[in-house]
Amino acid sequence: MSQNSAPPRPNSSAGAWAAGGTLFAGVLMLVTGFMDVFQGIAGIAEDDIYTRVGDYVFKFNLTTWGWIHLILGIVVAIAGFGILRGAEWGRIAGISLASLNVLFQFLFLPYQPWWALFSMAVSIFVIWALATDEAYGPGEKY
Repeated sequence: MSQNSAPPRPNSSAGAWAAGGTLFAGVLMLVTGFMDVFQGIAGIAEDDIYTRVGDYVFKFNLTTWGWIHLILGIVVAIAGFGILRGAEWGRIAGISLASLNVLFQFLFLPYQPWWALFSMAVSIFVIWALATDEAYGPGEKY
């Protein structure tokens, strides 16, 4: 009788760091998603919450930014939940959405520079963690 079983996780410290990083990336995506939702609600409710810092080439309406952050936050939180459940689509969506979040936070720099830089750093860590965990298999839970 043959059994179908998943290959064992590597016992190296790099594999353990990557697996722990993936778990942490899922949690960070949930938190980032909820924070983006709150940022979006604040931008939609009151346009005067955020003030512009400096003069940049790109200018957007804050209500538009609110909707962008609200929708992106919901989708990022769903992807974070998928990562925590061990779904392969969660990993792929996590890398894609974290990349998109870096881009949107870069464009949001004139309004909240410190938060945008922090969010970009978190998203870059998420990309690294999800891209380096080779032991992450379909249906595998952490």
